[in-house]
Amino acid sequence: MNKSIDINQVRDAYSALQQTFNSLLMSTVSPDGMPEPSYAAYVKHQGNYYVYISELAAHTRNLQDNNRASILFIEDEDKAAHLFARQRVTYHCTAYEIGRESDTDSFNYILGLFEEKFGAFINQLKKMGDFHLYCLHPYKGSFVQGFARAFTIEGDELEHIHHVNDTGHKQNKAAATPDVTA
Repeated sequence: MNKSIDINQVRDAYSALQQTFNSLLMSTVSPDGMPEPSYAAYVKHQGNYYVYISELAAHTRNLQDNNRASILFIEDEDKAAHLFARQRVTYHCTAYEIGRESDTDSFNYILGLFEEKFGAFINQLKKMGDFHLYCLHPYKGSFVQGFARAFTIEGDELEHIHHVNDTGHKQNKAAATPDVTA
């Protein structure tokens, strides 16, 4: 591991990036195995991401059939130092539903967090029977902070951060060799 990388700074940077968003980008898997990207408003609680989504949306039906999802937080293009090196955090998640009737206390608690974050509008959505509360539990991830600054995020509490390539990008040999035939 490159000693010049401050892992605490890396952890702070990817945590701060996520906190700038009220919604997350999510990819689920359709019944025919196709990835389907979408987005949803979220709240984070105890390391998990919660989305309250309608069964009219493909991502909800996909989560009902398959409990896998990926989520993405990515720096806005206009705020990035370089378009090709936008900061981004990606998590692979296991998804499970928090039942309205089967887990009433948890359901109401998390919907209370949604109301704190998004206001009383959540009370209207709560009345709609086609909305489901899903917990997206991340079990591994990655953070790209810039060129040659990519990290894996692992461990039971996502506490292990590892620099993917502490030697930098490889030079393309064809591009490095001048054309002497011209």
